[in-house]
Amino acid sequence: MFDLEGLGQKAKTASRFLSTISSIKKNEGLMLAAESIEKNITSILSANEIDLKNARENGTPDAMLDRLMLNEKRIITMAESFRNLISLEDPIGEIIRGFKRPNGLEISQIRIPLGVIGIIYESRPNVTADAAGLCLKAGNVVILRGGKEAINSNIAIVVAINKGLTQAGFPEGSVQLVTDTSHEVATKMMKLNKYIDVLIPRGGAGLINTVVQNATVPVIETGVGNCHIFVDSSADIKMGTDIIVNAKVSRPSVCNAAETLLVHRDIAKDFIPFALAELKKKNVQLRGCAETIELFPDAKLATEEDYATEFLDYILAVKVVGSVDEAIDHITKFGTKHSECIVTKDYKNSQKFLMEVDAAAVYVNASTRFTDGGEFGFAAELGISTQKLHARGPMGLKELTTTKYLIRGEGQVR
Repeated sequence: MFDLEGLGQKAKTASRFLSTISSIKKNEGLMLAAESIEKNITSILSANEIDLKNARENGTPDAMLDRLMLNEKRIITMAESFRNLISLEDPIGEIIRGFKRPNGLEISQIRIPLGVIGIIYESRPNVTADAAGLCLKAGNVVILRGGKEAINSNIAIVVAINKGLTQAGFPEGSVQLVTDTSHEVATKMMKLNKYIDVLIPRGGAGLINTVVQNATVPVIETGVGNCHIFVDSSADIKMGTDIIVNAKVSRPSVCNAAETLLVHRDIAKDFIPFALAELKKKNVQLRGCAETIELFPDAKLATEEDYATEFLDYILAVKVVGSVDEAIDHITKFGTKHSECIVTKDYKNSQKFLMEVDAAAVYVNASTRFTDGGEFGFAAELGISTQKLHARGPMGLKELTTTKYLIRGEGQVR
């Protein structure tokens, strides 16, 4: 049986080191890890090719192969994500507030690491590097458990990162990978309260629900992305088309890709034939309501399930609605509180959409594809949280911290 307990013990030991080291030391570790990733590009690519070969033999869809695939550019981007973190302000030690009580006690609240973070994720090996870098910068140890599809890639990436960290004098256990991808070990990890302080699932609905339902370790829930673009009656047709094409096609396998297009009835006759023709040129399968099919006969009739589905593929559901309120009602029913967009020239409708749509990120006249830590200026991110606890939206450095109170007295008793 895989020694998960041993990983946990090493993690706790390493956590004491990481929680107290300086920003300079953390940045040194990040720099050497980045250099090591670049030095090991060949071995990482060789490992990834094994994963891709296995995935193809198993009939993995093209969109999922894209999530799994690494190339030299993507690996260099991993290294750059480490270097980008170096330039960011270290959140640890930040004084959030300080005050003095009438009895003379001086109280301050400071930002500290969460401790040991466990991350369970699926086939994207770039998550391995993103997660490791972010956790290290915020003073956290990380235990990674990726999917079996990317196991060889993940091992090669973690080996490269740890070579750099060892050079920098970081203890063994600062970044660890669970190499047993069985469900039994994953379930055991979800209950490793003695060693793991927080668990973060990153992947599809099935994975996230499994973690939420089985974990006894506290969970920060990252969200499924059933994202919508609503084209209002006053929208610019070219702008709306550009936004939906980008949001659907630029990378359909990610959580901030659009899955449903809502179109106001007053603009549908002009917008739908034009926009859907552009989407069809990009090989998008279109599933629409009866009004959509009247305007674009190449679309297939959509089902209720289509509107509730995160396709992660070249498939888009389309629906004609009568008002901004009807669009918001549809999003409330089918959305996953991830990212939603209105395309409009109407300021009142834009404000209504911004205020009434319940999602981590709400856009006016911009693609949902911007819901990303790098695009928000956070460098890398650990996922998009759709819950309503301390972390919501792209989870950057500050979302990987907690706080504690420091109280200084002169003998006061209560």
